[in-house]
Amino acid sequence: MPAEGMQWLPRSDLLTFEEIARVVGVLVEMGVDHVRLTGGEPLVRRDLPVLVSMLRAIPGLRELAITTNGYLLERDAAALVEAGIDRFNVSLDSLQRERFEAMTRRDALAKVLRGLEVLAEHPQAHPIKVNAVAMRGFTEDEVIPFARFAREHPYEVRFIEFMPLDADHDWSPDDVLTGEEVRAAIDAVYPLEPEPRERSATARTYRFADGRGRIGFINPVSEPFCGDCNRIRVTADGQLRTCLFSLRETDLRGLLRDGADDDRLAGALRDAVWRKELKHHVGDPGFVQPARTMSAIGG
Repeated sequence: MPAEGMQWLPRSDLLTFEEIARVVGVLVEMGVDHVRLTGGEPLVRRDLPVLVSMLRAIPGLRELAITTNGYLLERDAAALVEAGIDRFNVSLDSLQRERFEAMTRRDALAKVLRGLEVLAEHPQAHPIKVNAVAMRGFTEDEVIPFARFAREHPYEVRFIEFMPLDADHDWSPDDVLTGEEVRAAIDAVYPLEPEPRERSATARTYRFADGRGRIGFINPVSEPFCGDCNRIRVTADGQLRTCLFSLRETDLRGLLRDGADDDRLAGALRDAVWRKELKHHVGDPGFVQPARTMSAIGG
């Protein structure tokens, strides 16, 4: 998020829990069986476990996951597990207190780590994934500490290449620390062995050769996986995006509040997916960064 200048949405602009559950119900009827709640930060949504329970009750939904910055995880971990979250991803870009504060503008590293520990007490929440954005000039000093972190704790650390979705629009290709560079640095200290990659999986995963943990790399800039992408996103204000870098959106909120029946809603979803972008064009001449940043889209 930007340091200042955020425009906060009126609550009436946000989809209600009932509207979210209805969209998910239609999507599940159409064949979607994995849903992830992201942000911004989903744990700031009041009564989030209630929404989780509503989604969990939808027949045919196989997996319900969440991505969080971990700030409120110590408070909410037990309730989210009980409500039905299957998988947790926690964003954590530094293991050093001062650098974490500089990145997030909060002195909250210890709080996030406590949240992870509380979450780890719930066997049904595993595997727990910790996501670190890899940025040149910043992450190099974090790579080996994160590798040790993955070896010493029951978490799978995943490095995600820095994408042009930053709030300040300062992204440059020179800022990208590639997944291959990070992998090579870890492999030189802790040898890695590749694991099979499932079709449509975003991460290339490796296990440590001595069996002590796993680590992953998501490389959307240096190794785009657009051809295997099967993801769509619905923003908090009810706009359907078929790519992180979409320049157009489909207004689901308007349909929901205009009395559209499920068939009309399904038709709009289907039409949007048929128009899904073939690639994200990052690095191509003329690439245009979308107006929404990652904090307003969800990872």
